[in-house]
Amino acid sequence: MPELPEVETVRDGIERHVVGASVTRVVVLHPRPVRRDPRGPEGFAAALVGRRIDGARRRGKYLWLPLDNGDALLGHLGMSGQLLVQPKDAEPERHLRVRLVLDGAADDRELRFVDQRMFGGLSVSAGGAELPPEIAHIARDPLDPEFDDDAFVARLRRRASGVKRQLLDQGLISGVGNIYADEALWRARLHGERPGDRLTRAQGHELLGHAREVMTEALGQGGTSFDALYVNVNGESGYFDRSLHAYGRADEPCDRCGTPIRRTPFMNRSSYFCPTCQPVPRKRRR
Repeated sequence: MPELPEVETVRDGIERHVVGASVTRVVVLHPRPVRRDPRGPEGFAAALVGRRIDGARRRGKYLWLPLDNGDALLGHLGMSGQLLVQPKDAEPERHLRVRLVLDGAADDRELRFVDQRMFGGLSVSAGGAELPPEIAHIARDPLDPEFDDDAFVARLRRRASGVKRQLLDQGLISGVGNIYADEALWRARLHGERPGDRLTRAQGHELLGHAREVMTEALGQGGTSFDALYVNVNGESGYFDRSLHAYGRADEPCDRCGTPIRRTPFMNRSSYFCPTCQPVPRKRRR
């Protein structure tokens, strides 16, 4: 699933290529990607036609495009969603789901939503230009200038649940997914099952700093691409996968100590860690 650096890369591309353009036509090729819009496919399209795109914003893994009437086009990429800026006469992608034909965009382009697995989606958020109410419950992310480091660390240390589980809690901190959680924990030398209430304040701040650091580095390389499902608005892949120290490196030597990286099941996914640098925490005594 695309995480904060990947979504921010897409947002930046939309801001550069689409903002200022008006929507002249909307074609919904499959109803599932607009299933969260109560208007249905026809109402979704009607709510966008004639509207000008005034910005491109993000909170965590959600994108929204403020419109000139105070509404917003809200989007989530899900597991395999792509937002591409394409010339109007470009061949349709195999899994093309929604087309927004634009007037005023560079070279008469259109914004396309492509999604193979269709876990992502688009909807129009009424009055959501500033912040769509549908995502108001999602916490700020570490790259947000208004993110409160001290408040995050305090909440992290009050909970007995493992620190990786907390990093993935979008109500506590947004934008951090499985890849960057594992990378931040490797850099902090912490096992993901370490209970939050067994961290010192300094360890909490160090972990947050590494999460921010690793996502900033990934953003500089266009995000992480393991396959063709994640691309930016121009269809290009990111290259941060070449810089990963833990995630996806099962049985490879740790870059710090040489111990083989271990893979374990975690919440229907996988965790990757170094058993030497990130020792499994001892169980609490009853």
